[in-house]
Amino acid sequence: MFEQDYLMKQFLMFFQALTRSWEQMEEEEDPQSAADTLENAISVATEMDGMALLTLAPESIASIMQVTGVDPNVVEYISRSMLLESVYLNQAGNAELASIRTAQAQAIADSYGFGLPEDPSDFEAITAGLEEAALGAK
Repeated sequence: MFEQDYLMKQFLMFFQALTRSWEQMEEEEDPQSAADTLENAISVATEMDGMALLTLAPESIASIMQVTGVDPNVVEYISRSMLLESVYLNQAGNAELASIRTAQAQAIADSYGFGLPEDPSDFEAITAGLEEAALGAK
């Protein structure tokens, strides 16, 4: 029961962060704030210093997440958040960091065995299944 409550809380937190970042981008036209919102969500979900985690090389990030015990049930949404963050970073003029986030997201997906949406700017594809998971439907 505790684990299910924890997972629902994590899914809800990601859903809220992804939604807030989308609003920051669409309504406020602030891609850097949108990217920062997602980085904060990643920090909370991994219970690690987001800045430290997000500076890791793509080939290292998945290994560190496995070793530190990041819940495998939320890893896909961490990866999807990184992918969406790459879109925001590109729009904020930080193409180099955007490229790193894309590579990190793909490295995590490869390591954990799931796919990522082909279009990282497709918000519906990025959030697919997250709302249901947050509401406990999964």
